[in-house]
Amino acid sequence: MRAAIEAWVALCATAALSSAFPVAGQESGGSAQGDVAVTIYNNGQSLVQDERQLSVSAGRNRIEFPDVSARIRPETVTLSGPGLSIVEQNFDFDLLTPDKLMDKAVGQTITLVRTNPATGAERTERAKVLAANGGIVLQIGERIEVLRDDGLPVRAVFDRLPPNLRARPTLSVIVEAASSGTVPARLSYLTPNLGWTADYVALFDAAKGAMDIQGWVTLTNSTGTTYTSARTLLVAGSPGGGGGLRRLSGAMDSAGTESNGRERLGDYYLYPLAARTTIANAQQKQVSFLDVKGAPARSTYEYVNRWLGSSTDPISTASVLRFSTSRQGGLGDQLPAGTIRVYMRDARGDPQFIGENRIDHTPMGSAMSLRTGDAFDVKVQPTVVSRTRKGDSRWVTKMRYTLSNARPEPVTVLLAQDGLYGDVRIGDESLKSERVSADRVEWQVPVPANGRTDITATFDTRY
Repeated sequence: MRAAIEAWVALCATAALSSAFPVAGQESGGSAQGDVAVTIYNNGQSLVQDERQLSVSAGRNRIEFPDVSARIRPETVTLSGPGLSIVEQNFDFDLLTPDKLMDKAVGQTITLVRTNPATGAERTERAKVLAANGGIVLQIGERIEVLRDDGLPVRAVFDRLPPNLRARPTLSVIVEAASSGTVPARLSYLTPNLGWTADYVALFDAAKGAMDIQGWVTLTNSTGTTYTSARTLLVAGSPGGGGGLRRLSGAMDSAGTESNGRERLGDYYLYPLAARTTIANAQQKQVSFLDVKGAPARSTYEYVNRWLGSSTDPISTASVLRFSTSRQGGLGDQLPAGTIRVYMRDARGDPQFIGENRIDHTPMGSAMSLRTGDAFDVKVQPTVVSRTRKGDSRWVTKMRYTLSNARPEPVTVLLAQDGLYGDVRIGDESLKSERVSADRVEWQVPVPANGRTDITATFDTRY
């Protein structure tokens, strides 16, 4: 079994890098990256631009670029530099591991070093690797042996490093150089698995009718490579090719029409990080991009009856936080798509979580309603009082909506009747409604403290 081989590799001789051309751009230690700039999109796609100083000879050179993304899209690679033209490029993504090293050694001869656990004495013998599929099968002299996980210390020593097996992701490019010397060059490529999301933390003060909101950028890197001291630019938008489904439920009641001085790229807004940052592999990093204090906000209750039907039980209304992203009386910025988590202070002054929801990319000046959860003590029970057929395609339905409030203060509930498809007319109603769309009407219903309110309406339906 592979576990019988200790998880470290001793190399008696390193692999010879055979090439017909001089090799440029190799680094012996640390990161081989140069001045790195990373543009990160919401869809997990990123553009990496890596500026390096290359020593080349006149004619053809093979240039190796270690420390590129292990998820690089090779077809997107470009290399630009004075006097350089690309002839060929290869991406070696088969990374060096003990398992991969043993796989590549099938058919080759290696050295086994066995240690006597009692005396510490070492014994070496040469062995030919016959198979490394689910276990290690060796030929040692005239015998066939299977390495077993029996706890005895055994290590394998390899004579050379197999071709194309790299300690880190490496891109190699053959270029034609016009002259010898040091050339500034820029390597650019697209990679998935490096993305960002926006997250918001809102502290709502119902008594003041205001909220503080902090916006955070969360960077996630699973490319297999660390980007050291990178200039980082975030793009709020998802260019074509990213794929994925949106699951957003925070309502934008009206789209904003305001703009500010934030930089744009085509139809996208840009959020450059103020300072260079290292985006480590297998890491999440958070950076603040929005900090607003005392923005006007109010809590409301809403209930939507999806069709002209009854409910046998009272149904909780939705708790909804309303606010604006406008310059005057709002957050004063564009909001990238993300999750808003809302907190309120309890009687002891401690902030407590009360709900969350997601929003889409939101222009400045938008009116927002964020559903944070269901109300405990404000409920609505819709009831069909009567439904009468007036003809082949005409029905008259009388509805009653009973709104109850167990809170010690009065509330106003936005009550909506949805699903009014076709030619639906309201014959009479106990409270004046507003027709907000072809299939929806709304009432603003005041409900007294510890009390009830009934709303009635008659719908004349033709279809």
